[in-house]
Amino acid sequence: MNIQAFLDNLIFLNLLLVTIIYWASLVYSNFNFFGKIGFYSNLSANLLIFALLGLRWLNFGYFPLSNLYESLMFLAWGITFISILVEDQSKIKIIGSITSPISLFISGFASLSLPESMQSPSPLVPALKSNWLMMHVTVMMLSYASLIVGSLLGIFFLVLAYGKGDQFTLQGNSYGTSTVKKPLGNIAFYKTETTLPSASLITESEPSTSNPFNSRLNLLESIDNLSYRAISFGFPLLTIGIIAGAVWANEAWGSYWSWDPKETWALITWLVFASYLHSRITKSWQGEKPAVIASIGFIVVWICYLGVNFLGKGLHTYGQIL
Repeated sequence: MNIQAFLDNLIFLNLLLVTIIYWASLVYSNFNFFGKIGFYSNLSANLLIFALLGLRWLNFGYFPLSNLYESLMFLAWGITFISILVEDQSKIKIIGSITSPISLFISGFASLSLPESMQSPSPLVPALKSNWLMMHVTVMMLSYASLIVGSLLGIFFLVLAYGKGDQFTLQGNSYGTSTVKKPLGNIAFYKTETTLPSASLITESEPSTSNPFNSRLNLLESIDNLSYRAISFGFPLLTIGIIAGAVWANEAWGSYWSWDPKETWALITWLVFASYLHSRITKSWQGEKPAVIASIGFIVVWICYLGVNFLGKGLHTYGQIL
């Protein structure tokens, strides 16, 4: 067994362990050590993926983003990295239980399903022998990772809010101000300035010693805010990646934009998340409606990243499967 196969198996088992531990922390919520073990195991998986990609870079002399296997592993690294940052800042352990199954699926697909020929390093095609490879592809993959995490949090928000109807109203726009549309009962607000973790909220409600509804409302506010922040981080990266790709395309193919399937779906992805951010920033939509857009964005990102490789043919065929 070579070092790549060993690291592949170790990463998969690590992510499987992370997923089980995080889910156990949901079932046995009184045992806080499950969340801590899950966090550090997720960090371990992130470092192992980094080591795998780093070794390929050192051994073969090119940045490891030239085929589908390397791209998938880099995406798994990005998702674990973003989830670690979000969980560390928010102190919400449930985030890892949402993102770890996606990382596990990506790692398993890359290491167990792809044929050996697609995992093995091969000489770069002429179009990829450029410094733009690192700039364009790295930024795009990091944007996909951040947008996927933000979209997953949006989907989770919809799951929590399902069936609640008019029982709650999320208040506070993306910048922390608020406009009250209902009486203050059962309404939560973001703090405009705070030194506390981002999950800390001020809740105004009728006096209650123990109200499960208020706890759910606090979690909804936190998930909604974290989803917005993750997407706000990924969207500028997506914009920079598309621009860098256009410049690289002009150097390689003589045209900034060719309406290649990958380019077209990247533009669709950009428009979807631009509409999400527009709805949040202009305060026209809050809560469930932008979360629906984020959920649509989750599907669009995967079509742009993998769906085009399965179904589309064009200039971006270096990771083609069919």
